[in-house]
Amino acid sequence: MRIVLDANVLLAGFGTHGLCEALVSVCLESHELVLSQHVLTETRRYLTTKFKVPAARADEIISFLREHAEIVKPVEVQADACRDPNDLAVLGTAVAGRASVLVSGDKDRLVLKEHAGIPILTPRSCYERLQHGRKKKGLSLYPIGCHNCRCKRGFYMPTP
Repeated sequence: MRIVLDANVLLAGFGTHGLCEALVSVCLESHELVLSQHVLTETRRYLTTKFKVPAARADEIISFLREHAEIVKPVEVQADACRDPNDLAVLGTAVAGRASVLVSGDKDRLVLKEHAGIPILTPRSCYERLQHGRKKKGLSLYPIGCHNCRCKRGFYMPTP
């Protein structure tokens, strides 16, 4: 499957234990992750501002995503396609990447249910669908410690 994860799902996947972490791992192990510069920029911005991740660590995460995802240029989407104009580039990423699904927790995206024939699912819905027929590529995430105390609760990086 070709899967677009929005910045919020990526942030939760790299920054917390739980469902989004598992979803990101499944996407990396068994599916094709599709992103755009827009999604990467938004992810990096929130890593350094909201999550207070040092810039060098945020750059490592973005580099990892670039290495393991197909980066596409979003197609132009009509302004009336959604309530929030900031969502247009994410919808355009899914279309340009010929995504099988767009995964988001954003209510403005989820209310659409689909765009251009591409289902828009919550992380939980997507994770449950992906659990069937899972093939491993050998990529998963392991904790690298939070940026302050180096505990094992922090951000995740690929297994060596």
